[in-house]
Amino acid sequence: MNKNEEAKYYSRQEKLIGNEGQLKLKAAKVLIVGAGGLGCPVLIYLASMGVGLLGIIDDDKVELSNLHRQILYTPNDIGEFKSKVAALKIKENNPYVAIQYFADKMTQENIDEYIKDFDIIVDCTDNFETKFLIHDHCFFKKKKLVQSSLYQYEGNLHVFDFSHAQDLEKSPCL
Repeated sequence: MNKNEEAKYYSRQEKLIGNEGQLKLKAAKVLIVGAGGLGCPVLIYLASMGVGLLGIIDDDKVELSNLHRQILYTPNDIGEFKSKVAALKIKENNPYVAIQYFADKMTQENIDEYIKDFDIIVDCTDNFETKFLIHDHCFFKKKKLVQSSLYQYEGNLHVFDFSHAQDLEKSPCL
């Protein structure tokens, strides 16, 4: 595919955000932590918009019980790492984005290595331990963080922009 095809791919979106906006999206680097029920739609939409580099980290494998709500996966994917399957399907849908995937669990020992090259971290995890780990690390590294969660029929979304915080003690924080 060439530049003309890429321009056509995003042509309707560019009518809304302009070429400058599309170039900003192409320059963005976003890491999605968790490729499950929240991570799947986030990945689809960010890739479709043209975010230039998407990172996916998840150490889970696709299970049959995931399929009704994790919309990137099919029965053929059972037993495969979610991060790998998601990366392949996202790239299939939009060849103009770069994707890095990590079939790993984010821990205190490896978090810095995973988030250092990304501008925005999107937390789509389903456990408090990892949420607090990501939040604390983004806070101290002055990263932008979008934190999401679901519980039964309720959802939460919080955006923390620690990147411009002059005084972290006065910055909003969990």
